[in-house]
Amino acid sequence: MRMINKVVLFLFIIVFSSVLLTGESNDEKKGVVTYVDGQVKRKAVDTEDWQNAPVNTEVISGDKVRTYQQSRAELDIAKLDIIRLAPRTIIDILKLYEETKEKKIKTSLHLEEGELWAAVHEIEMNTDFDISAPIAAAAITGTVLRMNVNSDTTTQLKVYKGEVRITNAPENKTLQPQSLVPHEIPGPHQIQGPHEVSMDEWVYIVKAMQQITIGSNGSVVSKGTFSTEDKDEKSSWVEWNKERDKLKFQKKPWYQIW
Repeated sequence: MRMINKVVLFLFIIVFSSVLLTGESNDEKKGVVTYVDGQVKRKAVDTEDWQNAPVNTEVISGDKVRTYQQSRAELDIAKLDIIRLAPRTIIDILKLYEETKEKKIKTSLHLEEGELWAAVHEIEMNTDFDISAPIAAAAITGTVLRMNVNSDTTTQLKVYKGEVRITNAPENKTLQPQSLVPHEIPGPHQIQGPHEVSMDEWVYIVKAMQQITIGSNGSVVSKGTFSTEDKDEKSSWVEWNKERDKLKFQKKPWYQIW
């Protein structure tokens, strides 16, 4: 009888441990809605219906999340990374920390429209974290960034910390990156307005306090540095994200995160 009890206890420990490990593994692949202001909805991978997504709603690979007018949302991805959605934004969660054939752990988000703010932890060698837009894709390292897709699919990327590798040929890994190196500019003078450069395949390394704007046809419209004193950096959306970052990351400002 004692032997039977020991066997039963042993089997129970194995099953219970497996449940715990499975739970931990699943948690690593989940995102959670941690903030909602206004109307926020989620469309699960296996349905066509949009459902309300209150705080603590879980999201997994294949889900979509959207905000409506005068609404905002924050997602905590696997307790590591923060993604925030501005009003009238749709993101497609393509992959959340899934293992690839190359044994890498890949997370892939697609910004269909609107604007997002991302605070992504430092990426390890065996990990890929990508955020794509309709006409470009950005490979993320340890980064704080803002990406905006306009109604005509024009895309702007601003990097506050770290660096981002952005390209209009995401499947082409052989391109040599061009750096947006900060440089001193002359005093006020008349300059040529924004214009589109070559539509050839390209890839840029966008570093801290640099931005790039990409036209609807995938060509670069403008690139260079920006300042925290710019009018666009004084918006309520930017200020709100800075405050949220302070709360999330031990009250440190975004430029001191990690």
